[in-house]
Amino acid sequence: MRFITANLNGVRSAASKGFFDWLAQQQADAVGVQELKAQADVVESKFRSCDKLDGHFHYAEKKGYSGVGLYTREEPSDVVTGLGIAEFDGEGRWVEKRFDKPGRKLSLISVYFPSGTSGEERQAVKYRFLDAVFPHLQALKAEREFILVADVNIAHKEIDLRNWKSNRKNSGFLPEERAWLTRLFDEHGWVDVFRRLDEAPERYTWWSNRGQSWAKNVGWRLDYQIATPGIAQAATRAEIYTAQRFSDDAPLTSDYAIAA
Repeated sequence: MRFITANLNGVRSAASKGFFDWLAQQQADAVGVQELKAQADVVESKFRSCDKLDGHFHYAEKKGYSGVGLYTREEPSDVVTGLGIAEFDGEGRWVEKRFDKPGRKLSLISVYFPSGTSGEERQAVKYRFLDAVFPHLQALKAEREFILVADVNIAHKEIDLRNWKSNRKNSGFLPEERAWLTRLFDEHGWVDVFRRLDEAPERYTWWSNRGQSWAKNVGWRLDYQIATPGIAQAATRAEIYTAQRFSDDAPLTSDYAIAA
């Protein structure tokens, strides 16, 4: 199974830069996208499907903001949108497809974590989201395998951003945020699939549009594929695609030796 995740920073913008043309050549079985920045009238009419991949979406109430989607080749047994928490569900942050068969319960999930870069108020929202989503993930793990793809808006370790020393007090690399990921991976057993396969430095998925960040590879690794241990062990390949730029985030592809 090939699973791609990409923060589009606007589905219409990414489409105009060739994202869906590229996607049609990737032979993906599932694609999670974040930051649609569009409502149902646009997405359902223009971006509902691609290369025999059918999409389901969770839209923000605010126009031009947030929103996530999940395209899959296989028809799911169930679709879940939202966490059941009004504060976050109004921002369109969670879409989950379940593929339940005899002997297997599997979820594929696309999530957009809040950013705290605009100030203390949004940082507080980010912390509330982290506090809320953790027990939700624990409950899921107790009953099913899953792969969650997301723009997490956190760089976990020093290797995951170029200028880590100067960003230690900035949102996205705060000690509390990093500790949340450490707890997720080290204490509770979820797996950062990319890092399981690639331990090299300078592997980033986001670059600021300011200055020469892209040209100089001054980036952050903010986009993740997070899997339960059994599925993570089946991961065989992870790649960040940088030959074209569809957004300020790059697509992250992982292959898993499991049936789609």
